[in-house]
Amino acid sequence: MGTRRRSSQLVLVIATVLASLFVLPEQSAADTVRYAALGDSYASGVGTRTYYENSGACYRSPRAYPVRVAATTGATLDFAACSGARVADVRATQLGGLSGATDYVTVQVGGNDAGFVEVLTACARPWPYTCWAEINEANRVISDVLPGRLDALYDGIAARAPHAQVVVVGYPRLFNGEQCNAGARISPGEQIELNRSADRLAKVIRARAAAHGFEFADPRAAFTGHAVCDDTEWINGLSYPIVESYHPSRPGQSLGYTPLVADHVAVPALTT
Repeated sequence: MGTRRRSSQLVLVIATVLASLFVLPEQSAADTVRYAALGDSYASGVGTRTYYENSGACYRSPRAYPVRVAATTGATLDFAACSGARVADVRATQLGGLSGATDYVTVQVGGNDAGFVEVLTACARPWPYTCWAEINEANRVISDVLPGRLDALYDGIAARAPHAQVVVVGYPRLFNGEQCNAGARISPGEQIELNRSADRLAKVIRARAAAHGFEFADPRAAFTGHAVCDDTEWINGLSYPIVESYHPSRPGQSLGYTPLVADHVAVPALTT
């Protein structure tokens, strides 16, 4: 009996050891993909008309591209983007969630530094007002001031999230040269110059991103044919409430930005 019992116990131990070799470990916290979305109203989802109740003046939307990208990757989202943010605001209030464990960062900021809200407001005034002076000032800021601000921000992101893949997201051209909004008189000539300012902004953001080894997601091609006054708009024209104006609509976020940004995601899908 003693020998038989010892033999049975030995078989049980061997079986337990063998079985443990084939048991898949449960997913741990270390397997979680951590994604931080930083930036301004374009990143927070202004223009979609649907916002989280607790997001206040940041106007964070469940229809914004960071939420959609996080869903496609299974990532845990730190949704820090906030309407109205400038580069200094992102540095001061949105980097706290970054760490060595952050896997993926998107950052979209710079338009407010150039004063595009004020420029568009000036351009929309009725004749005989024009906005050439405002456009020229925006271009000056983009060329002379914004590069240094972006460098400081990108340095901060790299320092706080040294292992993260960082994608810098750009802005589309807003106009197609037509005037279809009766309440906003932006002439075809002003529209052309505003689009050129968007190109200037893209060039600066791309260059500073590249200098830091970051990727650049450029939405200009994706939004071509979907500007304000196009048959299929992905950007709101003059809207009510006014905060929705000149921002990507729901299709702009889902069809324009989401596929573009998701294409840059290099993190693997989570193991289930």
